[in-house]
Amino acid sequence: MAKHLLITGLVQGVGYRASFARQAVDLGLRGWVRNLSDGSVEAEIAGDDAAIETIINWSHQGPPAARVDNVTVEDTATTHDAFRILLA
Repeated sequence: MAKHLLITGLVQGVGYRASFARQAVDLGLRGWVRNLSDGSVEAEIAGDDAAIETIINWSHQGPPAARVDNVTVEDTATTHDAFRILLA
């Protein structure tokens, strides 16, 4: 399974990207996360269905300093061999 996420709210400058990456690696997921110029965070994740559901649930809250307004989740066919933080 693979998903594309778009997270909006106060999600840049609060450690969201790094926290998301730590969660993804801890869950054994593959993919990437990056900041977008509009202030949102975008991610693609691939891996075990239960792990993907766990990080989607986590992404609605994020790290303590974040304020998540919305998480859009779509299916994607992309697969990855590791997890990385991409620069915008």
